[in-house]
Amino acid sequence: MFLPPRLRLIASLALCQIIGWGTGFDMLAVLGPRIGPEIGLSNPAVFAGLAVMMITVGLAGPAVGRLLQRQGAAKTLARGSGLFALALLLLSLCQHPVAYYGAWLLMGLAGSLSLSTPTYAAVVEREGVDGKRIIALLMIFTGLSATVFWPVSTWLVSMLGWRQTLLVFAALHLIVCLPLHLFALPKPNRTGNAKDADEMPPVQLSPPERRLAFLLVACGTTIAAFVSFGFSPTFLQLLAHAGATPELALQLGAARGVIAISARAVDFAVGRRGSAILTALIGIGAMLLSFVLMMALAGTPPVLIAFTVLYSLGSGIMAVARAVLPLSVFSARDYGLQAARLSLPQNVAIALAPMLFAALLDAGGVELALSGAVILITIAFVAILALGRLARRRAKAFSIPSRP
Repeated sequence: MFLPPRLRLIASLALCQIIGWGTGFDMLAVLGPRIGPEIGLSNPAVFAGLAVMMITVGLAGPAVGRLLQRQGAAKTLARGSGLFALALLLLSLCQHPVAYYGAWLLMGLAGSLSLSTPTYAAVVEREGVDGKRIIALLMIFTGLSATVFWPVSTWLVSMLGWRQTLLVFAALHLIVCLPLHLFALPKPNRTGNAKDADEMPPVQLSPPERRLAFLLVACGTTIAAFVSFGFSPTFLQLLAHAGATPELALQLGAARGVIAISARAVDFAVGRRGSAILTALIGIGAMLLSFVLMMALAGTPPVLIAFTVLYSLGSGIMAVARAVLPLSVFSARDYGLQAARLSLPQNVAIALAPMLFAALLDAGGVELALSGAVILITIAFVAILALGRLARRRAKAFSIPSRP
């Protein structure tokens, strides 16, 4: 590819992320209603495949982190592409629920090797701490995967059927993603001062403090992900319970994704100078303010609009903060390992959150769901605040500025 290395890095990873999320996670919204009746599964049981995938991604995280350290991101991503193709092939052939969930288990292993964390690790391997803005840019593209693959899936399934559509998706991983991961990514050739900087953590922490920092990052990001993904699939239901008309709920639901992606774009624009810890506090604070606003005031259209804007901004900002926050306390060299370890609680939370928040809405309505969200997100805010205080204290003790 005759492109500058950085542009080649962004273009290759962005395309692979759109294909990965679009064919692995987003496609079920279109193909699910066709798969279920043919293999004897209800609609909820079909979508349980996504929970199997995300839990598997989380459980495989620590092992993937060790693989990233040993063999690097390019080989890890390539393995994920090959495994994705195999999982989609098996899904296209399945005739029984057991085979269906087995394919999603394999899809989770593929996702752990090629979605999000290994991709961000590939950026950090090549850009060091300066890769934060590229990660934010990649997340903007990732947020467009459904926008691309919902209409593509709809067109393909109407022409070919769901089994052949899955075969097309498998071919994309083999023909597009696998070669890009193996041959298009620039080599991680950072040397000299840049390499030395990657070896240095942004703050000097003792082993107990490193464990505490990891726990604080895990607590803050996992809870924020739990709340964000818990409300995402039940967002229209939440607005309806709060008093929105069906038309207003649909309009706000459509705006939510645009606002969240816009928040990622803003983070990309200011990411070079911004602090990931401060970014996380702003994101969590916006989410907390949205829940308090909804609880304190009646669900009039202006309140519902303000809630949607604040919640969407907060969740969009936190999506980026989850990816870059480890760089605030760990070295660039350790990023892949620590980020993969963090993916375990985060992905388990993402998998379970929609079911639990739907149960809260059914049991106690908007008040109970929002009360639970306020308690949880406050804990997340306190955890990230404590992380910031720890980083500042240690930076001051060593008389070096805390790197964002």
